[in-house]
Amino acid sequence: MSSNKSQELASPKERQDEEKGQIGRSANGQEVRDGPSLEHEVARRTVERVSEEFKMYVNAKLMQMKKQVSDPKIVKEINNILEISADIHKKLKNDQSKLANAVDGAGEWRKRENSRLTDLVQRRLEYLQNPSDCDKAKKIFCKLLTNGCGYGCQLHHVTFCLIMAYATQRTLILKGEGWAYSAKGWESLFLPISKTCRWTGGPVVASQWGPNSTTDSSQVIELPQLFQLSSRPRFLPLAIPEDLADRLTRIHGDPPAWWVGQFVTYVTRPSAMLQTFLNESKEKMNFTNPIVGVHVRRTDKIGTEALFHNVDEYMRHVEEWFDIYEKQHPRAQRKLYLASDDPGVLLEAKKNYPNYTFVSDNEVSKNANPRSRNTETSLHGIILDIYLLSRCDYLVCTLSSNVCRAAYELMQPLHGDASEWFKSLDSTYYVHGQNAHNFVSVEAHQSRREGEISFNVGDTIRLADNRWDGYCYGTNVNTGKSGLFPLYKTINEIERAKMPVYPEVPDLL
Repeated sequence: MSSNKSQELASPKERQDEEKGQIGRSANGQEVRDGPSLEHEVARRTVERVSEEFKMYVNAKLMQMKKQVSDPKIVKEINNILEISADIHKKLKNDQSKLANAVDGAGEWRKRENSRLTDLVQRRLEYLQNPSDCDKAKKIFCKLLTNGCGYGCQLHHVTFCLIMAYATQRTLILKGEGWAYSAKGWESLFLPISKTCRWTGGPVVASQWGPNSTTDSSQVIELPQLFQLSSRPRFLPLAIPEDLADRLTRIHGDPPAWWVGQFVTYVTRPSAMLQTFLNESKEKMNFTNPIVGVHVRRTDKIGTEALFHNVDEYMRHVEEWFDIYEKQHPRAQRKLYLASDDPGVLLEAKKNYPNYTFVSDNEVSKNANPRSRNTETSLHGIILDIYLLSRCDYLVCTLSSNVCRAAYELMQPLHGDASEWFKSLDSTYYVHGQNAHNFVSVEAHQSRREGEISFNVGDTIRLADNRWDGYCYGTNVNTGKSGLFPLYKTINEIERAKMPVYPEVPDLL
């Protein structure tokens, strides 16, 4: 039975519920009222995560063995195992995708629930940022940074300020004039942070953020930079709000990224002029889906904040994604959006991968060079990069980069659960200045080698670094010992923090 036919047979009440998103329809027309259970979704994502850890472990060990042997027959056998295991993994990923999205309309239900939650949070922010009486409203005051912080860094600073405002139920007042990129400030490109409560340029009498600021009755509190925040509330990332936690954990594999993405979305709502630029640029480059985004950060980051990764490392993951995608979409065009601050990257990629269509503008790369970065042209370019990267079907980048993290964050409200739509070549997802990222062990583990730590069921392990070979480096909070630990025996601990529930903003279920 087609979905149209089943809708015709549904009662008026059922059709009304479906329009509100309470009822979905699977491919065979069956009703999906409330979606899969929380337990089902967590278990499904756990299977996906553990299978990925298994693949990384096997691949890393085989590659290590390959480097250590000289016998051509053994090398050939290792290559065969690598090839076959990669093929098995692609088949498994394809089947997991079907299970997550095609069975009983769960994928469509998940998208609708994401849309409902996104709408709720965005309306809460709109309410918070536009008080009916600005004079009486409590405020939190934040300045754009003047320490050479680039656009991505500035974007995450403004995001931090708005998170602090939301969690303390204060209207954010952003002082954006004198910005290195544009003398007109943040609102030269983006919609106003507030339409009714704005900084006038006059002196601000404010209390400085301190230990009692969450309950402080002061009219205005001024924020320091995140790194200088002496009193660290529980609601800082990677925490999510307690009142939304169950719903969010049910639909999303990386709730903290979704939550931060809501604030990045709000502060980067484009002005009419910027939106026209983005639309025209997208059309000019013939940016269409399906497409994979690659962000290659070079120049000033290499050797200071990040390691060098060659183009082949990125393309290995691009090729794997298309191999899996083509199992359900044969003869798909392999299209790539490549963003970089090094113009040579695009030329190298085009030369070495002629079977790909590259959708890129090398002028953006030239203007992203540190020598010309603080210009409006460069600013437009980096905003365009983040905008288009976030609208890709898959993202390969280094999460040590603010640009990569911003694109990943924006993907979440846009696409629903896009937590598996990316591959980082270095860091796991993080927020500068975040509270600890903890994992909880679900299986006991006894150290098998030097440098590895043991843990019992229920132990908390504080993450320091992911080695992308099935193991991470961290500290067992219960024993105080640091070392490697197998990630598959743990689960991500999602911190739930009490935040305002904004009863004035109804949840339109």
